[in-house]
Amino acid sequence: MTITTCIFDAYGTLFDVTAAAREAAAEPGAEAIRDIWPKIASDWRLKQLEYSWLRAVTGAHTDFWKVTQDGLDWAMEASNLSDPGLRERLLALYWELSAYPEVPEMLSQLKQMGKNTAILSNGSPDMLSGAVTSADLEDLLDDVLSVESVGVFKPHASVYDLVEARFGCARDEVLFVSSNGWDAGCATGYGFTTAWVNRTSAPVDRLPWTPAHVLSDLTTIPDLAGRA
Repeated sequence: MTITTCIFDAYGTLFDVTAAAREAAAEPGAEAIRDIWPKIASDWRLKQLEYSWLRAVTGAHTDFWKVTQDGLDWAMEASNLSDPGLRERLLALYWELSAYPEVPEMLSQLKQMGKNTAILSNGSPDMLSGAVTSADLEDLLDDVLSVESVGVFKPHASVYDLVEARFGCARDEVLFVSSNGWDAGCATGYGFTTAWVNRTSAPVDRLPWTPAHVLSDLTTIPDLAGRA
């Protein structure tokens, strides 16, 4: 087996989903969230994911931007925050999330190795375009694949099908990388070689499948792609 194609989840994997709340809390006049931004970030992310799963299993699809706004609204209410200006600022910052520091060099190495590189994300095309442009990753990615083309969120198999359709590769030629243990696990069941980027040392999800590799960051992805 030779890895020809490296596919990355976007939010939490390439882009730091805590950055919006953290950066907003550091701005002047942000006393309301200065001490609670980690809770806001955590609640926001959890609800964003939960809503995507619930919409997937009930067939009530909407784009990820709506899910992101709904998740933030829940998170703010849970912390007794009702500031429309703060809400808009958090959403604006989410549109331009920072990439993790190792991302540009890691992707550059993969391109030098001749690997296909792409994002496969729940994110809507506009959201993903904003994040990729903000992080200056356009020249390091061959494509940005969104679930909007199939109308259902991960981990539905039709989402993972997008990789073979785009790159014409076999499943065992794909290294799929995600910061979500459930995503990496389900992609293993689909047939990809997987790497879970477990930045928080979380337990492995209790699923029928487990990731092939567990990493603390993305630095060693080129090594994995080269030796698989």
